[in-house]
Amino acid sequence: MIRYRKPSRWDSTEIELASAIADQLAIAIQQSILYQQLQNLNHTLDQQVQERTSQLQQALEFDATLKRITDAVRDSLDESQIIQTAVEELVTILAVNRCDIGIYNLAEQTATIRYEFPKVNAIQDYSAQSPTLSMRDFPEEYQQLLAGDCFQLCKYSSKRHWETALACPIADDQDVLGDLWLFKPEDSIFEVQEIRLIQQVANQCAIALRQSRLYQAAQAQVTELERLNRLKDDFLSTISHELRTPMANIKMATQMIEITFKNLNLDSGTDSLTQYFQILRDEGQRELDLINDLLDLTRLDAEVETLILTTIELQSWLPHVAEPFAPKLTEQNQSLHIDVQADLSPLTTDLSYLERVLTELLTNACKYTPPGEQIHLAARSPQIPLAIAPKPTTEWIEIIVANTGVEIPDQERDRIFDRFYRIPNNDPWRHSGTGLGLALVKQLVQLLGGTIALHSQANTTAFHLQLPYQAQAHHCRQPSTTP
Repeated sequence: MIRYRKPSRWDSTEIELASAIADQLAIAIQQSILYQQLQNLNHTLDQQVQERTSQLQQALEFDATLKRITDAVRDSLDESQIIQTAVEELVTILAVNRCDIGIYNLAEQTATIRYEFPKVNAIQDYSAQSPTLSMRDFPEEYQQLLAGDCFQLCKYSSKRHWETALACPIADDQDVLGDLWLFKPEDSIFEVQEIRLIQQVANQCAIALRQSRLYQAAQAQVTELERLNRLKDDFLSTISHELRTPMANIKMATQMIEITFKNLNLDSGTDSLTQYFQILRDEGQRELDLINDLLDLTRLDAEVETLILTTIELQSWLPHVAEPFAPKLTEQNQSLHIDVQADLSPLTTDLSYLERVLTELLTNACKYTPPGEQIHLAARSPQIPLAIAPKPTTEWIEIIVANTGVEIPDQERDRIFDRFYRIPNNDPWRHSGTGLGLALVKQLVQLLGGTIALHSQANTTAFHLQLPYQAQAHHCRQPSTTP
């Protein structure tokens, strides 16, 4: 027989205790859950901080790499050096399997691999033997590259395994110059920051390559111009020498004919015959002057001339230079004024070159000064240095040849020293001549270590010549001194 025990009843105190324990247990469980969530959040935050820190560190490294590559390629004008620097820097910073740069020939639709690192074959620098790919063999890839697109793809390598490849065009605002190819293991991809760095490097390479090509083109033009200039100088020198002898013979023959006419007591006094002889004499001398000027300019251009230094007192020497012009000045009703500063120090220079310079300037002044006007020849310490003077004025002396009654237009002044340049005939300076006199003057002044400038205003034209008191000794062949 089964007996049932009458159930006991929980009193209120026990119930309250159990309820309190349950509440505390619920709180503890909730706290445990919250703590676990907090731990998870902390762990996730740590991971995010580490990832962000890693990204920032990578961005800083990429920025430093980009600056280093930019500085290196911008400082170089060697195309091979630019390509090598970019490839090796990218391989080092990105830790890729390899990288290469191809340069395009758009006319032939080819891409030539100029450099690969690290080397795959025995050849690393392809400067002597460059593998060339036809764009027609890879139409989809080169279509994207020529459109300026950067893309990733899976590519089967020469080592018989698959790789992840990134192709990036090297392009500027004018054209696509080439491409960058980088390779990673098959299970890797190129991240956004890596792609951005590669594109920036490609842009800098494009700028540097364009700069290098412009420089090389300019150098080629300079070389060609130098070659043409040498040919021109050789031609002028040769033709001048060839013309000099027959012109001298013509001049001598003219003189002999005149003498013969006189010895035969023929009347050489006919106006027409006298005029013909005068034309022969004048034009023959004019041609000889032109030939001599060409030969002199050729020698000066060849920079083979040396200075024979002589020390002179300008107070006594300048009147001696001007003396031969006295008859012509009287004939043309012109006046010459010489003004030499009394306390000038002696001048040491090449006397023959300086005399030729002043003679040419005085000849021009006599030729172009109208009757009744004045010519001035002055020497002084420079009051205002020429803008082109390379040294302080205390080491220089200034000689001025000026004439009144004429003024050269502003637009002609910069060209007055050009060879064969003649001011248009509607200008007061419209006389016959070789067109080489002032060009020769400028060359001789530069050889003497000086400068020359033209000032023309207020109906006056003046040539300002500045010379060092002491010519440079290394130009000298044989120094001498005269009282």
